[in-house]
Amino acid sequence: MRLGIAVVVFAGVMAGQAVVEKVDTAQAHAYVVTLQPHMPVTSPNGHATNRVLIYLDEGALTRTEGRGPVEKMAFHRGDVRWRPASGAYVTENVGARPVRILEIDLKGKPAGPAPVSKLDPSVVDAKHYKVVLENDQVRVLRIHYGPHEKGPEHEHILNRVVLFLNDQKNGKTDDVHVSGAQTHVEENPGDTVADRIAVELK
Repeated sequence: MRLGIAVVVFAGVMAGQAVVEKVDTAQAHAYVVTLQPHMPVTSPNGHATNRVLIYLDEGALTRTEGRGPVEKMAFHRGDVRWRPASGAYVTENVGARPVRILEIDLKGKPAGPAPVSKLDPSVVDAKHYKVVLENDQVRVLRIHYGPHEKGPEHEHILNRVVLFLNDQKNGKTDDVHVSGAQTHVEENPGDTVADRIAVELK
């Protein structure tokens, strides 16, 4: 069951970055930030929430928090990173091209231990579902179906933010959807691969 659809609304621009809203629910706020090359962006108040970052382009950034050391990061499209809440920081795209990052701000605290299903997709369909990050707030799954592949029945218990990495049956490249609990069988009817990333919200 889909709880929402991608909402593309221009949110704002400041020196060095642009922000496009994607989805906003009671559990998470997702938006795409575009960083221009060699234009440092200062966040004087820091970030009050924990976040999941999914990189939509290949590139490199630096990040300096307060008076701390410079953190250097290189990444590829589809890489996932956990970013805890922090104080003031400066980030800079040190590459030659703009880079986009899907940022998923997590609202509130986990509700408690996450429920467990005997039909968990990472267990019953490990061929197509891989866990790439998990903590007390989220579980991030990388989903890959080859052309015309079909998986076994599985169950989703948690709400999740889903990023489409390419065009496929239920979404276009870089679409962001919010989906809820469901039990289903998935199949890729297309002639090309279907790749997604799902951020489950605990």
